[in-house]
Amino acid sequence: MSAPQKLGFDALLEKAEQVRSANPVEFRQVLREVNARKGEATGDQQAQVAYLNAYALAFAGRFDAAIEAANKLMRSTSSVDMQVRAGSLIVNSYAGTRQFTEGLRQLEQTLALLPVVKDPYLKIHAAVSAAVLYNQIGQHELALQFSEQVLAASKSPRDRCFAGFLKSEAQLKLGEIPNEDKALVSIIDECLANKEVVIANFTRQVLAQKWAAQGERKKAISMLSENLAEIEGTRYPRLVGEVHSLLAQFLLEEQDIEAAEEHANRAAALSANIPYSVPLVAAYRTLYEIAERKGDKALALTQFRKFAEADKAYLNDVNARELAYQIVRQETLQKTQQISALDQKNQVLQLQRKVDQTAAQNTRLIVILLVLLVASIGYWAFKIKRVQLSLKKMAETDALTGICNRHHFTIRAERALAECARNGEQAALIMFDLDHFKNINDRFGHGTGDWALKEVAEASKGFCRRIDVLGRLGGEEFAILMYGCDLRAAARVAEDCRVRLAQIETRETGHVFAITGSFGVTSSQESGYSLAKLLSHADKQLYRAKHNGRNRVCVNDHEQDAVRAASNVLELPHRDRVEHLGA
Repeated sequence: MSAPQKLGFDALLEKAEQVRSANPVEFRQVLREVNARKGEATGDQQAQVAYLNAYALAFAGRFDAAIEAANKLMRSTSSVDMQVRAGSLIVNSYAGTRQFTEGLRQLEQTLALLPVVKDPYLKIHAAVSAAVLYNQIGQHELALQFSEQVLAASKSPRDRCFAGFLKSEAQLKLGEIPNEDKALVSIIDECLANKEVVIANFTRQVLAQKWAAQGERKKAISMLSENLAEIEGTRYPRLVGEVHSLLAQFLLEEQDIEAAEEHANRAAALSANIPYSVPLVAAYRTLYEIAERKGDKALALTQFRKFAEADKAYLNDVNARELAYQIVRQETLQKTQQISALDQKNQVLQLQRKVDQTAAQNTRLIVILLVLLVASIGYWAFKIKRVQLSLKKMAETDALTGICNRHHFTIRAERALAECARNGEQAALIMFDLDHFKNINDRFGHGTGDWALKEVAEASKGFCRRIDVLGRLGGEEFAILMYGCDLRAAARVAEDCRVRLAQIETRETGHVFAITGSFGVTSSQESGYSLAKLLSHADKQLYRAKHNGRNRVCVNDHEQDAVRAASNVLELPHRDRVEHLGA
């Protein structure tokens, strides 16, 4: 009787493995039966059952519990193959909890086990996990390499489904997606043939974005709408939220405001628990633009604030992912250097033993070797210091424009404000945002948008002294903190900067377009020495400049209340204008 039961349990485990990602409902049913009959399992099968339970926790979004269960499995099993499976699951779960540093560390440990695994499939399994993680942290070149390794090594339709999607996702982010639809359609068909509905619809997203970029938005809307019921049937929040977000964006561009608003609200609701998600940022931006078009200023302000908060959280998350990659990369470099140093030290010790066995004539050789060792250590110390300085600069500097990033701007600005407060000096804050920047990206591509941001940063530097602080707060938003500068002087600087931006020559990009900015200005006399208040008041003026027609300067000036009663516009040469508003 025991042999048939054991064979039945084997078949049950095999069934669970086959349906675990293709049919979540059936997988849960099979897993319940597996756990009920766990007493029939052998030692190896017990480990497999533990892995399937950990996988179920991860698929349900309980990533912390999945990590704990997979770590427990790794400690309890002597099977390298099972350690690789558990390690790959931990990598994916850390990605789900945004613990990218730990995920990258676990990935390195898992990849180090691959040379001794017995099952070739596990090398493919680990490569898929690597591609997933590298896509999430923005290292799309590495994700592309690992996904192509899987496609070259595996004939399994399921593996090719996952790897094909990961490759297309990396190509989309790198701007290398093929013009033809054949490759993406083939991935979708392969995934659907293997009942991998979630991955098939993630790939449809990539195809929809490609079509939209090629000007075929209606075609993209039609495809996503036709498959929306199937997408919502997966109950996978990330997938459903991203699809609704894309539909909202495309429909708004097609002037279908009501439908766009419905999908944007749905995307925002689904993504509300993920403040750093791209769908949430896109949904709030769409809702903000809809409110503006409807003329509902109060709602537009509310939605803009939500968009700004979500965008800030997303940018912070991007920085955290990049920092995680650099930290683990640095740790790997240090380990390699330590191993190299230890190898060199061992070589010296071996030589010393040989020298002790010979005559005193080899004494000079020992001295030379010791000098080489010290020089080597000094060299590596110098290299490490350079890498540390490089990492510090990367953490403080906006990678695109070369000026302060938001975090470093905040630190320097608060330090300067504290010094101004101690010395009785005034300080002023200028915030500005590029007008219609999204249109530049949409019409001419992100490469042209990046060029415009760099040109704006370079132009802004010309208006800053060494004691001033210039930073990119995120997206197309910049700020200048001016030390020892009153409100009137800051307004003049802002106006000069506005004029300079409008004079930027764009022909070298191959396109002709205008670069303008909306400016908000406040000072410590109006807002105090709190950076948060200065930013808030300047942001209100920036928003007012946007509302009043863009390409202008609005000033937070209590002293101009009487003047504003008659006119809130101060005319400047060349029909430039600075607008004043009380806080």
